[in-house]
Amino acid sequence: MKKLLSMSIAFAVLIGVLLGNFLLMAPAIAADLEQGAQVFSIHCAGCHVNGGNIVRRGKNLKLKTLERNGLDSVEAIAQLVTNGKGIMSAYGDRLTGVEIQNVSAYVLEQAKQGW
Repeated sequence: MKKLLSMSIAFAVLIGVLLGNFLLMAPAIAADLEQGAQVFSIHCAGCHVNGGNIVRRGKNLKLKTLERNGLDSVEAIAQLVTNGKGIMSAYGDRLTGVEIQNVSAYVLEQAKQGW
């Protein structure tokens, strides 16, 4: 009986871990591109209008540039948005995690479509 109870608890913990990992990935999977577009319009378009960069031409959001700089995934873009780099400000204290995921997915999708 104790062995069955121990196995049941272990199984429940395993299911909890797997479900928890799935839920953590859910925002990236189900990105709201419409909200991402809104966040981009408010916080990013001032410097990155149409995927360009009015401050540093070579730091644009075109797919080739993203790929060259290792920013060709939602996770990599989200890291940059969260922490900033160089003269780009960090937005981790201004945007929620969901907003960052959504705007990152929007940027990557727009880059793939050529802005």
